[in-house]
Amino acid sequence: MTLQILGFPRSNFVRTVRMAAHEKGVEYELVPAMPHSGEVKAIHPAGLIPAMRHGDVCLAESCAIIRYMDATFDGPALFPADVGEAANVDQWMSIVMVSVDQLLMRRYVVEYAFHKDENGNVVRDEIDKSLKRFPQMFAMLDAAVADGFVGSPSFTVADCYLAPIMAAVQLFPEGKEAVANSANLTRYFETVSARDSFIATQPS
Repeated sequence: MTLQILGFPRSNFVRTVRMAAHEKGVEYELVPAMPHSGEVKAIHPAGLIPAMRHGDVCLAESCAIIRYMDATFDGPALFPADVGEAANVDQWMSIVMVSVDQLLMRRYVVEYAFHKDENGNVVRDEIDKSLKRFPQMFAMLDAAVADGFVGSPSFTVADCYLAPIMAAVQLFPEGKEAVANSANLTRYFETVSARDSFIATQPS
């Protein structure tokens, strides 16, 4: 029985789950589905993606899906066995899911991509507000990857959360400049973007 991941490829959280599946070696089928579609709402009460089906098991929320894959399938562990190291991964997952995603994806990337006036011009109100917080955010992220990966010298699930956001933010000028001006983040992105899990999940 093949695990199904429901969502669309450009969603950073869908890509996070797909990257984790590749890192674990889990075979899956990507089922194209938009947020709030009937298929997604049947699994996630708020209609958000990603969602997952595996036989009779249906789950929503990326963290729950990833932990299910880690416990259910053979392959490299997605979370460290050491309690302290695992807690550190959980900490950084939460930081990226909440603080980083809200600023860089919801209030920057999504605004650039979807908030336009009747003439097709980007409405910059929220973008310009967000840019004021870029120095603090990118300083935090640059420090977080100083040892190689997010809060760690080795790749973890937390990197499955950050890597898609770093890819998306560089599609727009201020984000590209912010990464380029952050030496650790530049090295980090060069490393994670060469991983098979990142390459295999690039949106077309």
